[in-house]
Amino acid sequence: MAAIPEFDLNDIKRRMQGAVTSLKGDLGSLRTGRATPSILDPIQVDAYGAMMPMAQVATVSVPEPRLLSISVWDRGMIGAVEKAIRESDLGMNPQTEGQTIRLRVPEMNEQRRKEMVKVAHKYTEEARVAVRHVRRDGLDHLKKLEKDGAISEDDEKRQAAEVQKATDAHIAEIDGVLAAKEKEIMQV
Repeated sequence: MAAIPEFDLNDIKRRMQGAVTSLKGDLGSLRTGRATPSILDPIQVDAYGAMMPMAQVATVSVPEPRLLSISVWDRGMIGAVEKAIRESDLGMNPQTEGQTIRLRVPEMNEQRRKEMVKVAHKYTEEARVAVRHVRRDGLDHLKKLEKDGAISEDDEKRQAAEVQKATDAHIAEIDGVLAAKEKEIMQV
């Protein structure tokens, strides 16, 4: 019979932290009315016959709070970058000046802000579910270890309490990240 793998609480915590990190990335790509280079992260550019992230074909900077400046490295890629921005759901119109593309970040109206908050809530719920899945995996593993006699019932209960504590801490962190993003989105 194969040996049962040891229970690793640090692995559980690392997997839960992965959900938090993923959430931060998702929320970073949401438009808030202020210019941030991360809003262009989801955009893929058709470059040299392959789809590439914006960061691999240009440098994005923020010269003003409501302006993004995109310096395209290869002059021949300017059209492809413009097309990718226009076809994205950002609702921004690129203006080209030589090898630089400027993007004005428009002021968001109240309705658009509320829509963005709803999207943020959806991302947050997905992160909470991911953390809960990791918790369930950990608890199932502990129950199996106890059933197979690898650990005592007391050890299983103590470790299960640690898993729950880690879950609560990560859910609290997720809620904090959401609250900060919500505040940023609603700020006029």
